[in-house]
Amino acid sequence: MWGQKQEDRTMERKLASIQRVTEVTSIPGADKIELSKILGWSVVVKKNEFKPGDLCVYAEIDSILPPKPEFEFLKDRNYRIKTIKLRGQLSQGIAFPLSILPPGVKAEEGLDLTELMGVTKYLPRIPAQLQGETKGPFPSFIPKTDEQRIQSAPGVLERHRGRLFYVSEKVDGSSVTVYRHDGAFGVCSRNLEIVESAENDLWKAAKKWDLEKKLQSLDFDAAIQAEIYGMGVQGNRYKKEQIEIAVFTVFNISEHKFLEYDEFAEFCRKFNLPTVPILDDSFILNHSMDEMIKAAEGNSKLNPAIPREGIVVRSLQECRDQEIGRLSFKVINNQFLLKFDE
Repeated sequence: MWGQKQEDRTMERKLASIQRVTEVTSIPGADKIELSKILGWSVVVKKNEFKPGDLCVYAEIDSILPPKPEFEFLKDRNYRIKTIKLRGQLSQGIAFPLSILPPGVKAEEGLDLTELMGVTKYLPRIPAQLQGETKGPFPSFIPKTDEQRIQSAPGVLERHRGRLFYVSEKVDGSSVTVYRHDGAFGVCSRNLEIVESAENDLWKAAKKWDLEKKLQSLDFDAAIQAEIYGMGVQGNRYKKEQIEIAVFTVFNISEHKFLEYDEFAEFCRKFNLPTVPILDDSFILNHSMDEMIKAAEGNSKLNPAIPREGIVVRSLQECRDQEIGRLSFKVINNQFLLKFDE
């Protein structure tokens, strides 16, 4: 019953890489900058620095560049690349000419430069009540939760055109993975397993929804993956008076596969577990990049007074993509990024 067995494969994000500039257009009233297209991203660049077809060194948003002389102009931003507006144009990422490459590096489209250039990922500060005492690394028998942004993998839209997907709201919370494996029960943050504590919010959520008992009732080992949100999490943007949970996937550890959408929905109904808001359970993928970015806009179902963080688009039937692995991607709402300085 529980879906098709899947290959376990982690897709590392390329924070910095060599990419091709596919478009360059002028910006009305601007004589020093113009707008380029790199992958699915719009990036403001210096005028006449690139032409369509050129290769460049591209660093994505969420990148932190090393404190080197060539990046000194970013010092006031703590070397962090984030979504900004310049002359009314949204710019996401930064592009450098190939001359910035270290000596001896051969310029090949798609080459991952993250480690070579010393680029790291920006991670927001984690409140003490979420950190907890570390028990160990994130379990190797459970896939980590980290969807690729579709702008970094535009080919997905063509390769899977016409396929059925479901769309959920991306909840702006803190990731929690709760599992039972070989009789052991554990609670994990995004990257670590956490020692049980009455003060830790991840453990509080596990206790509140009685997740250990629910997992123990199964005839297979499993992991429940969710976002916790509310009081004390991400500034409580949803204005909740207590910790809440929104389950977004269930993983069958015994058979090493995710539950299909119908199975996932049935699982959450059976155990009375709230899921992330489901916006569409029969979404046909036949959209352009601009249309997908537009689809991410809108207000949150959890608090209609604020823009939602974005959407997660996942194949209705579990399958893999050659580039991103599990066929699941996110589209962040640019209005959210601008409003909350993300």
